[in-house]
Order: sequence, then structure tokens, then C-alpha cells
Amino acid sequence: MTNIQKCLELQEKAKQLIPGMNQLLSKRPDQFSMGTWPGYYKKAEGVNVTDLDGNSYTDMSISGIGANILGYADPDVNEAVIRAIQDGVSCSLNCPEEVELSELLCELHPWADMARFSKGGGEALAIAVRIARAHTRKDKIAFCGYHGWQDWYLAANLGDTEALNGHLLPGLSPEGVPKGLAQSTFPFEYNNTEQFKSIINTHSDDLACVVMESIRGQKPDEDFIKTIRETCTEKGIVLIIDEVSAGFRLTTGGAHLVLDIHPDISVFSKALGNGFPISAIIGKAPIMKAAETSFISSTNWTERSGFAAALATIKKHKRTNTAAHINKLGTDIQNGWANAAKSANLEIKPGGIPPLSNFQFLNDSPPESKAFFIQEMLKEGYLASNLFYPMLAHTDEHVSDYLHAVERTFKKLRSALDSSIKDHLEGAPAAAGFKRLTS
Repeated sequence: MTNIQKCLELQEKAKQLIPGMNQLLSKRPDQFSMGTWPGYYKKAEGVNVTDLDGNSYTDMSISGIGANILGYADPDVNEAVIRAIQDGVSCSLNCPEEVELSELLCELHPWADMARFSKGGGEALAIAVRIARAHTRKDKIAFCGYHGWQDWYLAANLGDTEALNGHLLPGLSPEGVPKGLAQSTFPFEYNNTEQFKSIINTHSDDLACVVMESIRGQKPDEDFIKTIRETCTEKGIVLIIDEVSAGFRLTTGGAHLVLDIHPDISVFSKALGNGFPISAIIGKAPIMKAAETSFISSTNWTERSGFAAALATIKKHKRTNTAAHINKLGTDIQNGWANAAKSANLEIKPGGIPPLSNFQFLNDSPPESKAFFIQEMLKEGYLASNLFYPMLAHTDEHVSDYLHAVERTFKKLRSALDSSIKDHLEGAPAAAGFKRLTS
């Protein structure tokens, strides 16, 4: 086992000082393999990561959970941010970059007229929902997909703690969400037109908005999208497309541009700033102007570095055709996973759009199989999981070398499964979804 003593010691300290250990569930070590996953980094550049103990890895995993679409510490983005810092990121006046970014986002999305900004995806979705409620003067929400941690979303689990289980993360607890929000949000499955119609038949007079991701694991069915758009238009419901994860994966801008989806509001974060905190809410003027009737305001939303990072990221993304590059690499990875599994006599299921690729182990021990895969890939010099989010900094050579390591590791996994896989684990099995840390 690789020596990660400093990382493990800091994890134990974090458990005592930070509720839930860190700020993001998807980066918590138990989601990988507690005891083997390093958890903390000292330096990240390009696709290379160095942990606190000085171990170096090639990151073929979640790429900052999808935020670092160009690569870590991208020099062009860093240069723009450093210049913004040197000129002052905070002032009694406003930075001009917020106007420039508004203009650029509306140019990329000709249907949109106006923009507002915040720092994270969850709060940006909350702003979009607030705007929709202010515009329609209605309260209820229909949605599909995962949309963050805010009360409006978790309210779906009030009274039915499993309502959100089919929407990316199972087990999300609504503790702390006002019980008065019960029956204010109604989830439906992606591409399930009949389920959507059922909600409309019951609640259309009270719905402020429909919130959905443009795409995640499957492409939208034409009838599904057409029904939602036509229904929202007919009933005066705001259609909000969440591009926090999918944005900038299929093109420079929202995936809805490629998928022929026509929103009233769209929300971006993650890849928008290549890891710097910035999120955007763009939309049609008659709807967006409702933001002026509701108090939506925060000091740090005016901070300059996020705007500078977003402008530099978008310009480089378009100039380098990043979307084509990451789609090609993601396709190669999915094919490579399938071939390696077949060679090792393993059953897996690759999925997701190429730039947000994943695979599932189809055996009796998925948590143990995932943990074993992670632990052995770490020994090969890779941060790797059952997810791979390609970055511009990834090359064909990175993919080729990684897939050779996957072939070796899958064969080891086959052997471990043929005996007792738990005896081969150096850490804990991978956790699935949200749960409280108990130790």
C-alpha cells in the first residue's frame, strides 16, 4: 500500500473539526475507499496531482468533480485571475467583467437576454427557482435529475424519504428542511413523459417552474422534450434547464444548444470557471426582470476573480474546441473499459455521455469491487474510480497508458472475486450515496 500517512492523519482531524468531514460529498474519501484514497492534495497541475505525502498521480477520475474542464491550474485562466487579483478583486465599485460575461453568455445563447451571477451551482439553482416563483407568483416545482442541496430540492424527500433516490444521489436526508415545504416539489423520471403529464394534470395551476438537466446518462427523447416545452408554454410555467454538470461538455455553452431544448432560464457553474467559483443564471428578459421584484443579493457575488476565470475559460474552450477533444477521449475510455472487462471476464456497464463517463460493476460485490479497483489503480499511479471526466489537458497517451493499467487491474479484480474479495481490500468498501459518517 502506498504511504499516505499524512493524508490519513488529516482525515481523522477533519472528522473532528468539520461536520461531514469536508464540503462536498463527492470528494469524501468514503465515496472511494476510506483508508486508501488520499483525500488531500498539495499541488495539482494539468492532469498531475501530488498528495500531502508527496505521492504523484495522473488524475483519470472526476477532474475536480467536473469543474476543471481545461485541466488543473490552466495557465491562461490563472493568468487572467492573477491579473484580476493584482488589480483588486473587491471594491466599492463593480467590476466591468460581470457585464462582459453577461454579454458573452447571451451571445453564446441567442435565446437569452439577461444574466445574474453567484458562486455555486446549488445557490444558482435556488436563484433560478426564486426568479421563476417571482415571475409566475406560484410556488410549486416539478423536476427531474439532481439539482443540489437547497431546501426546494430536498423538500421532495419530506414524507417520502426515497423520492430522490432515482435522481443521481440516493439517501439524501431532508433533516432541517421546513416540513411546511412538503408537497411543494414533485419529481419525475427523465424521458418519462407520462409521469410528467400526471404531475401536470394534478398541479399545473400551482407550478412555477419545471427544472431539469439537459442531459446526464441518456439523451432526451424528442417527444419528452417537446411535451415539456409545449406544456410549459401553454400553462405559463418557467422551464429551467440545469447545465451545472452538462454545460460546456458537448459544445461551448449549454448542451441544450446541441439537443434542441429551448429553455426560459438556464443555469451554469462547474466548468464555467475551470474550478474558480462562479455560476450564472441566464434567461429571457421578461422572466429575468422578476429578479428586481425579489431580494436576491450577496457581496461575494460581485467578487472579480470568478468573472475573470469564466471569461478566460470560455474563450479558451471555444478556441481549442475542447468539447470535441473531451468527447473523443470519453468515447475511447468507454470502449476501453468494455474491452478490458471482456478480456478479464468481468461484467460491467459503461454509461453516461462521453465527457461524463462512468461504469458499473455487474456482480454481487459492487462496493468492494469499486474499492479494489481504486486501491490497485493507485498503485499504478492513477487517481481512478468508476467515473472519468476528461479535461483538455488529457491526451491520447494518457488514455492509452491508463487503459493498459485498467486491463491489468481488471484481471487482478477477477482473481480477487474468484476467492474472497474482502480479504484483498486494504481500505473500506466504497460508500453509495449520502450517509452520515459514524467513525
